[in-house]
Amino acid sequence: MSDRTASVPAMAAQEYVQESLAGLDPVTGGVDPALPLYATTFVVVDLETTGGAPDGGGITEIGAVKVRGGEQLGVLATLVNPGVPIPPFITVLTGITQAMLVPAPPIEQVLPSFLEFVADAVLVAHNAPYDVGFLKAACARHGYRWPNPRVLDTAALARRVLTRDEVPNRKLGTLAAYFRTATRPTHRALDDAKATVDVLHGLIARLGGHRVDTIGDAIEFARAVTPTQRRKRHLAEGLPKVPGVYIFRAADDRPLYVGTSVDIATRVRSYFTAAEKRARISEMLAAAERVEAVECAHSLEAEVRELRLIGAHAPPYNRRSKFPERVVWLKLTDGPFPRLSVVRNLAPGDDAYLGPFASRRVAELAAAGFHDALALRQCTHRLSLRTTTPACALAELGRCPAPCQHRITPEDYDARAVTPFRTATASDPQVVVDALLARIETLSGGQRFEEAAVVRSRLAAVLRAAVRMQRLAALSGIAELAAARPAARGGWELALVRHGRLAGAGVSPPGVHPRPTIAAIRATAETVLPGHGPVPNASAEESERILSWLERPETRLVEISSGWASPVAGAGRFRDLLSKAEGAAGHQLSTERS
Repeated sequence: MSDRTASVPAMAAQEYVQESLAGLDPVTGGVDPALPLYATTFVVVDLETTGGAPDGGGITEIGAVKVRGGEQLGVLATLVNPGVPIPPFITVLTGITQAMLVPAPPIEQVLPSFLEFVADAVLVAHNAPYDVGFLKAACARHGYRWPNPRVLDTAALARRVLTRDEVPNRKLGTLAAYFRTATRPTHRALDDAKATVDVLHGLIARLGGHRVDTIGDAIEFARAVTPTQRRKRHLAEGLPKVPGVYIFRAADDRPLYVGTSVDIATRVRSYFTAAEKRARISEMLAAAERVEAVECAHSLEAEVRELRLIGAHAPPYNRRSKFPERVVWLKLTDGPFPRLSVVRNLAPGDDAYLGPFASRRVAELAAAGFHDALALRQCTHRLSLRTTTPACALAELGRCPAPCQHRITPEDYDARAVTPFRTATASDPQVVVDALLARIETLSGGQRFEEAAVVRSRLAAVLRAAVRMQRLAALSGIAELAAARPAARGGWELALVRHGRLAGAGVSPPGVHPRPTIAAIRATAETVLPGHGPVPNASAEESERILSWLERPETRLVEISSGWASPVAGAGRFRDLLSKAEGAAGHQLSTERS
């Protein structure tokens, strides 16, 4: 192993006997991505190998050069005994013979000094995946912890910086000739590493024109980002590193896309990296002219504000499923012999309903479940208590009590259809569940498994909607609720909820009792009045986000204006059955009862 330069005394030649890095503090890419390139310490490495795939062996030579700000800080170079014969073509290519490697140390003796050499530095290599792959495999094979440094690939960087008119390819020899490196590549590790150092400096000199000034930007720039991402990456500058909502806006200030994050700056920056590959986001970035940040107290407030902004502005690049206003309800109509109807909104007088549903299709699936279980009519005629209406096919088949023909009295119809529906949606769906399970059992017994599966899906739709609505109704019935959750940096995240709507949010500082902060939040909180339905003042998605936050084990209820309870025999007790209905075959439910 060669001597290091005198400028790095800690790396002077010595015998390393450490068998494992388990006792060392792990390095997890700890170089700050915001560090300027001129202040970044690079270790440029090159390997010679016996060829083949990385398997923990096969390394015949390591050459590494440590540089910062254009100054060489240290050199590490050694031959490595791979423990296997060298193929003749490798000897011809590199000049490394079997005799040269016999006295060389094995890789397990070289790794400790190499890993110490690369600590707290950015690892650079030409075609880095190849060299890094061999080094990681060697660490894994011999029980060393790979420090996971940040890696910069000069080949990938050259593909982004240099055009085909400048260089015909991105081979190290071609780039060395283009940048007139002091050392020419020779297929020996140290010479190639020194040539790569000069190539790196030449590429860094070209990065200024692309507004790439930090190591994090350089690593991202080397990846396969689109021209639009490179051109628009300045939109991520100056954003706060706090929880909140970010809004991509067009030239006319229209919201194009709304998102949320616990760290706005980091999240928005990710849209301009190679990791972002969604076609619709690429289209959105092309139209975006600025990014607006809305700082929030904590993640719950950010999620709620995101939902409200999407509902208010319907940004074209947000997924349609996130639009909270596109919901429907299943309700009983007014008048004699009510029937089920799918509606967009609930009227103040509606008192028998189920929902909200995300789509009409799901609402109709639940309606079919009620039709299977109860004596509800399915025709859309407006019926009269005085005159009859021609009967439909369902009545002739005995699948409808035929109120159109006055074959059933309003009182009996109410007892057999209306009251069971009200009970099933508001409190206990036992009657509907029993009827649907019995039908599944009958169909399965007759080996009509496809029909049984259809009924099973209807049962799941009914239960899912009933569980959801009863949970929402329980929360929206509370006039005011104050809750606290420990903040990651100390103190408490605070939320004030009124009738299922987030009325105020804040954070109390560490070491300070949260009640004064709660009082301040209450004084400035939104006024929320009671309304009709399980979610009268917010979208179902908002109330569900609040419920999820409140139900976390670490959340504490501080104050509550009234009791928080669900029906004793409510739909929630059928959660296990719902889980089976959503994931099991129809015949597997035939014996289930609750």
